[in-house]
Amino acid sequence: MRNMVSQGAQRLEPSLIRTVLDRAAALRAEGHNVIPFSAGEPNFNTPSPIKAAAQKAIEENYTHYTSNRGLPGLRAIIAKMMERTTGMSYDPETEILVTSSGAEALNNAIHAFVGEGDEVIIPTPAFVSYKNLVKFTGATVVEVPLSPKECFRLDAKAIEAKITPKSKMIILNNPNNPSGAVYTREDLEAVAKLAVEHDLLVLSDEMYSRLVYDGAEFVSVTSLPGMRERAIVVSGFSKSYAMTGWRLGYLIADKALIAPMLKVHQYSTTCSPTFIQKGLVDSLEDPQTEKEVQDMLAAFAQRRQTILAGLEQIPGLTPITPRGAFYVTVDVSATGMNGMDFANKLLEEKFVATVPAIAFDGDTANLIRISYAASDEDIQEGLKRLNAFVKGLKG
Repeated sequence: MRNMVSQGAQRLEPSLIRTVLDRAAALRAEGHNVIPFSAGEPNFNTPSPIKAAAQKAIEENYTHYTSNRGLPGLRAIIAKMMERTTGMSYDPETEILVTSSGAEALNNAIHAFVGEGDEVIIPTPAFVSYKNLVKFTGATVVEVPLSPKECFRLDAKAIEAKITPKSKMIILNNPNNPSGAVYTREDLEAVAKLAVEHDLLVLSDEMYSRLVYDGAEFVSVTSLPGMRERAIVVSGFSKSYAMTGWRLGYLIADKALIAPMLKVHQYSTTCSPTFIQKGLVDSLEDPQTEKEVQDMLAAFAQRRQTILAGLEQIPGLTPITPRGAFYVTVDVSATGMNGMDFANKLLEEKFVATVPAIAFDGDTANLIRISYAASDEDIQEGLKRLNAFVKGLKG
């Protein structure tokens, strides 16, 4: 039979993150206690008011279609959240689009504006979806590797060197997955200036915007001069509200940019689950919801300190201090291994699941990514196993 697979699908690469997760699941099925340092998923439960409100919404029969754009009440709350955190005002009627996850939001944004002949600039390391969604459209991915020695600082000069007449979009992830880097206002302003000068769109994945540490300032690119009309913000509820399985995200952009993304959304998911949206409308502004979120954020800050302190005590491992998200990249080259071999051997011998950072491209061959979204107990046990593993290598 002739090849029935589309050219777009043929260009996609399997996710190395999912490969690790699948192998970890297989080891668990064999009875092994696998430490989950691989998944970007909070081990916390969704705040109780959100769960109760969603259940109530089902009982009240919020189980039918709603607006393609999302419930007006939820869009109004998202607009208030955006203004409170960035100072930017967006019209909930025309400039906010509720999506079924941040992943769908990324898909909508890239498919609405990128196609064959275009080039998309991605500072790396970067979340695996960006590259593959761009490749699916037939556009060309242009990587800008950021330096681990400079904690993956955003490099506007390196980005400028990659701009050509075919450049269409720059994709940023701030705070960054996998590095935990938080881009400074100064560096973002330099990139924003390039976008204006070269008439480029900027797609900014701000899913981790509430997870910043050590006094780091989160700056939304859309708040910078000249960016409101060309910036597309992707965010959602998965990370900050421990709602990964609920699959609800959103897009924020000027109404002229929302319009084509709405068309993509209409022909993919139509609308996001109504009862989830209604549940958020009735619970996001509940003080108990915010208290549970704040407790979770405080726990992440403590876990970050714990895992950094533990890693620094293991000879041969050099953590690169993150300022945001809940990941830390670790240089393992002093062990004599690259990141891929280290991660594979660690999983098979000590049952600690990490992700080789090469999965995220860039100058990362010697790095692994560790997620500290795991429980305190798993973090302590994982550090013990890591220490024993590295000592065994030297032995």
